[in-house]
Amino acid sequence: MDRKVLVIAEMKGQKIRNVSIEALTAAKQVAGAGNVISAILGTHSAIQVDLLSQYGAEQIYIVEDSDYDEYHPELYTHAVVKLIQETQPDVIIMGHTGNGKDLAPRVAARLEFGLASDCIDINLDASDEIVISRSIYSGKLFEKKKFNSGPIFVTIRPNNITPIQQATEALTISYTVEKPSITLLIKEIVRRAAEKVDLTEAKVIVSGGRGVKSAEGFKVLQQLADVLNGAVGASRGACDADYCDYSLQIGQTGKVVTPDLYIACGISGAIQHVAGISNSKFIVAINKDPDAPIFEVADYGIVGDLFEIVPQLTNEFSNILLSQTK
Repeated sequence: MDRKVLVIAEMKGQKIRNVSIEALTAAKQVAGAGNVISAILGTHSAIQVDLLSQYGAEQIYIVEDSDYDEYHPELYTHAVVKLIQETQPDVIIMGHTGNGKDLAPRVAARLEFGLASDCIDINLDASDEIVISRSIYSGKLFEKKKFNSGPIFVTIRPNNITPIQQATEALTISYTVEKPSITLLIKEIVRRAAEKVDLTEAKVIVSGGRGVKSAEGFKVLQQLADVLNGAVGASRGACDADYCDYSLQIGQTGKVVTPDLYIACGISGAIQHVAGISNSKFIVAINKDPDAPIFEVADYGIVGDLFEIVPQLTNEFSNILLSQTK
């Protein structure tokens, strides 16, 4: 079956988010010989056309309007509904990001579409039907589901689908949306964590728990993360102790992450935290307590003082990376 698939691309600043590229690859997987369309909103949308076309977008709708530079629930919901009505897709895909978690259910409810959120895969079975995969029970099990009817809306978890370049010659369409009356006024956006690398899309995460002991202790983790071009995360215990901001919290009540490498420093391994990291490709645990539960889920474990071990890792990785550049 040939399908028309619409990917709602998301910007962060002036760059397109990695998960939007992953969404395009997912779209190609289920479109068959059908069309893959992308839509992008905001002032810097036009400069993303080449990147979107490199990953398979055949038509790109651009809403180049500064009112969409920051996410606004009512404006975005109205615009995306209009784009869906304009393009009439069989499937809509976007990233399961902070914005996606809010926008997707709003749009799906408005249009009475089925919605599958936080999917780790979307593919076709032998009967050419769409099958989505999701993790359940805090990552202990995985489920596969099919939709009984369409159109369908899917959000995908970052870092689960490998982007594949499939260059196309894209048709760019400038699209103007008449703005609705809004009841929500956003007066200020406060960014509480100046992340060098987005936590949900980071390939490497160095995370700290209560064992870090203080806000000052997180500087050691940041140094290692900088060397590895990664991000710093935290357990709820570290956030509750005011060692860091809650925007860094990873776990069942925080962010779910799927990096290639997760380094847990001074984290005991409570089930709520493990739920947020269980799909990481490799987990390395550093803890003084050899009986800490985190070692049960870790691929590699180091028993010792993180303030001795982490600086050694930072030096070793620095030397290795330096030698590779020579």
